[in-house]
Amino acid sequence: MTHRFSRRTLLRAGAASPLLTLPAFAQERRFEPQVGAWRTFDVTTTVEVADVKGTTRLWLPVPGVDSDYQKSLESSWTGNAAQARLVSDAARGVRMLYAEFAPGAAVPTLTLTSRVQTRSRAVAWNQTLAAKEDPALLRTALAPTELLPLDGIVAATAKKVTAGASSDVDKVRAIYTWVVANAHREPKTRGCGTGDIKAMLETGNLGGKCADLNAVFVGLCRASGVPARDIYGLRLAPSAFGYKELGANPASLKGAQHCRAEVFLKSHGWVAMDPADVLKVMRQETHEWIKDPKHPVAAPVHAGLFGRWEGNWLGWNSGHDVTLPGSAANKAGGTLPFLMYPNGENDSGRFDELVPDSFRYTISAKEIAA
Repeated sequence: MTHRFSRRTLLRAGAASPLLTLPAFAQERRFEPQVGAWRTFDVTTTVEVADVKGTTRLWLPVPGVDSDYQKSLESSWTGNAAQARLVSDAARGVRMLYAEFAPGAAVPTLTLTSRVQTRSRAVAWNQTLAAKEDPALLRTALAPTELLPLDGIVAATAKKVTAGASSDVDKVRAIYTWVVANAHREPKTRGCGTGDIKAMLETGNLGGKCADLNAVFVGLCRASGVPARDIYGLRLAPSAFGYKELGANPASLKGAQHCRAEVFLKSHGWVAMDPADVLKVMRQETHEWIKDPKHPVAAPVHAGLFGRWEGNWLGWNSGHDVTLPGSAANKAGGTLPFLMYPNGENDSGRFDELVPDSFRYTISAKEIAA
């Protein structure tokens, strides 16, 4: 005998039998970060370079964001480097620890520990203010970068997406909605992606990871005249709302790098955004690929990440086109799209920062009780 069950049949059965439970992905979910208490973390990166050839150089990102959601505090390091010091790409405000190891030394080893305080963000949409910001920062947040051009197909797409939107809030909402509806998380993308939005828009392949997806959002905002920026960072702890894809295992943060975005609105200042994490939840939170942002698992995140972040994450920096001080690659004019991973090089060339087991680095976080 064949049995057929409709959704109505299932609901009736559920009402009749308290023993029947809906699967986890169909149960009601919440995602409502609220501004609250500060959390303190010690974040530790340890590198051991196995392939020793000539002079070894390492660059480790150091928290450089200070705001109403993060306090970047002290950093300390140990190891056998011939020299180690905090440096920066001054033009982009990217802080890093630079270490150099002499040829013939023991296995290059470096441990960096940085203390940060973080908390969740939540914009009060019903409250407005005359937001102020350094004009130079706003100009930077409206400028093109190597992988975020603002002309050509980027400008044409922005114009199409924001047609009929007059205020900056309306433009941002239209872009956020469009990115979620048209882009997708591609788990096979290496690392966090590169953020080459021109190539993505020209090919029509809007699949990628956070540095791709949020870059599309940021680029379209900038091309629409709304200041926006990526913030490159690291997940530190599990989500308080039970979303496994929105958190990390603090004991091993390998692969926990995550880029977020924010926009500057005239009536609210800097506001949190993260369409990439909406797409991550839709693709990877359940066994099925969720295609509708109104799905009960996706809907709270889709609504929540327009103006909110959870404070289980730190921001390293918001720099594009980063130069690594002292790198041999500088002679060829090479830059990084961003600095979110440990980087290194020796006489054999640049290390692959996306293969921590080969590069041999680990990252962990320890939450410090108040």
